[in-house]
Amino acid sequence: MIEDRIEVIESTLVQAQNIPGDRKAELLKLVAELRSEVRKLAETHRDEASSIASFAEVSAHEVSRSQKNTQLAETALHGLHLSVQGLEESHPVIVGIVNRFATALSNMGL
Repeated sequence: MIEDRIEVIESTLVQAQNIPGDRKAELLKLVAELRSEVRKLAETHRDEASSIASFAEVSAHEVSRSQKNTQLAETALHGLHLSVQGLEESHPVIVGIVNRFATALSNMGL
């Protein structure tokens, strides 16, 4: 299930017509890092890993839309930030990746 969500994120970003190539490459690199860390996290914190993947998927969907809905975008990013809350000490790498992913999306107007 989690792996499926990561694949949907990648597919969504690859197919997005409104994301410049350099930004797309940056996001896909972050998704690859996220995949690795979410797998590790899922071994001990399955629910948290699932939430991170889910909110990352929704965030990727929102950034790929040709007509963005600001409220949905903000909600998705807020959920993504909340999904890593409490993991700062035990899983700082995934928190850093999620924060960089969210920042990249925000910088694109999401």
